[in-house]
Amino acid sequence: MIRRRRNRRPLMAEINVVPYIDVMLVLLVIFMVTAPLITTGVKVDLPRVATGPLTGSQTEAVVISIDRAGDYYLDIGEDRGQPTSEEMLYDRLRVVLGYRPGTPVLVRGDAGVNYGRVVRAMSIAQQAGAAEIGLITMPPHDPENP
Repeated sequence: MIRRRRNRRPLMAEINVVPYIDVMLVLLVIFMVTAPLITTGVKVDLPRVATGPLTGSQTEAVVISIDRAGDYYLDIGEDRGQPTSEEMLYDRLRVVLGYRPGTPVLVRGDAGVNYGRVVRAMSIAQQAGAAEIGLITMPPHDPENP
């Protein structure tokens, strides 16, 4: 009987991680480029008042923003950053508060907006079923501690 010579290489037991590193670096670049574009918000000049910090339940609140022109913005859903009407604000708050009862509602009103618009937003939130409604402010400017 003829013996065959085995010239096979031994199996390599190491995982080649180079392709995984390449994919990770590409994803990192994509996230670094798109992250600033995802950040949406409404430019609001908040009034400066000395207040206490938010409690744990208020950090998961729904925020209604009112810009200087008096337009309402809601920080939920795919239309975040888009102005909304009073009727749409009511409908969306009603859905959110129906799904998560007891969720606090916070109002970010620009310092130059008509006070009636802020009160109207609070009234809409109350009619939609909000149990807690609060106002968001900025701390007063301290010249010694900027």
